[in-house]
Amino acid sequence: MIKLLLKNFKERVIYCLIIFSTLVTVGILLWIFVFIVKNGIMHLNLKFLLSNYSGDETGIFPMIINTLIVIVSTIIIAVPIGVSTAIYLTEYGENGRIILVVRFAVELLAGIPSIIYGLFGMVLFVTILNFNWSILSGTLTLSIMILPVIIRTTEEALISVPKEYREGSLSLGVSKIRTIIKVVIPSAKAGILTGIILAMGRVSGETAAVYLTVGMVPRIAKGFLESGRTLSVHMYLLAKEGISFEEAYATATVLLLITLMLNQIVKVVSRNEGN
Repeated sequence: MIKLLLKNFKERVIYCLIIFSTLVTVGILLWIFVFIVKNGIMHLNLKFLLSNYSGDETGIFPMIINTLIVIVSTIIIAVPIGVSTAIYLTEYGENGRIILVVRFAVELLAGIPSIIYGLFGMVLFVTILNFNWSILSGTLTLSIMILPVIIRTTEEALISVPKEYREGSLSLGVSKIRTIIKVVIPSAKAGILTGIILAMGRVSGETAAVYLTVGMVPRIAKGFLESGRTLSVHMYLLAKEGISFEEAYATATVLLLITLMLNQIVKVVSRNEGN
């Protein structure tokens, strides 16, 4: 009887700790969101959103466009490479040396600070390959940076697909590659989508790597070999140089809303394709 009461007490304590941890996590997230929006929403207006950043104008329209270009370009490059690598590790790879090397490389990339990625991109893409400070240099650097996120989440999603799905498809005479495309990937779509959303969030908020590769010219980049300024870099410069904390909060609010909007778009598109 006493053992049963102790067991129930332990389970309740653990349950309460889980609920408390969840509430703390959600509370911190909501506090950050409310704090940013509260300080930034009052400074948002059409002139701020749709004007350029030059002379007396302090708009962020060029930074919004540059941010969207960098996010979309990076995802287009990184997702196929990351998903393909995860498929190889999960479906084709065995516990050999090549797999161990690839997994070690992925883990190593995941632990590298973003400033190191920025320095690497600046040396390789900006200087050696002579892309200069440009959208292309930043996109290639960020693509390398988010690969571990996409690979790891996609790999976990593929592993979670029951083996019976694969075996059933293969037993019907379907080739392995077609089984992966038509059975495995659709079943793991939710996990892959999670990886893409996490990658988009990291790209949209990245500052150090973008600062060192894309540059900070406050105009719309007319080509991939032109420099530009993203919202995160613009917000950093506004706060660091003490130009306007009000505009920094407003920029942060716009960046937050853009990230949420892109996440919802990805979810809707994925849901429509599934239907």
